[in-house]
Amino acid sequence: MIWFKILCVLGAFAGMEFMAWFTHKYVMHGFLWNLHEDHHVKEPGFFEKNDAFFLIFAIPSMLLFVFGSLNGFDFRVFLGLGILIYGACYFLVHDVLIHKRFKWFNKVKNPYLKALQKAHYTHHSHLGKEEGECFGMLVVPWKYYRKAFSEVKKAQASQAQANS
Repeated sequence: MIWFKILCVLGAFAGMEFMAWFTHKYVMHGFLWNLHEDHHVKEPGFFEKNDAFFLIFAIPSMLLFVFGSLNGFDFRVFLGLGILIYGACYFLVHDVLIHKRFKWFNKVKNPYLKALQKAHYTHHSHLGKEEGECFGMLVVPWKYYRKAFSEVKKAQASQAQANS
């Protein structure tokens, strides 16, 4: 039984990466561009219309928690938990690591995190609704990993040379 619950959490988490990619590409850069557009333009202020997507993505998780808890904490609670965990990761990666809305992670040296940053910065280099690449959040094309690993190796080599 515990394995089924773990699979529900992991499955929902993994499924959310696809949902985030799909929604970002076809909804945010589609018919709800009016909510997402301000995210691609640096404007003063802390909040963006784009922040409404936080609620849009949170609603299914909340509903799964409610309906699952009303039915003896069935599988829906664990699907909701997977979505919630993905949302927390999304917040930490997107709002904290990439856009630095909170100054918690200033100097990133991890190649995976650097690859996420590079991919998202590439996405933001396209300002139009119809343009863009790298619509996912936690899974990005390999070329960004290669660039990040290369940069980390160079930084480590120069640090080692400076220390000797």
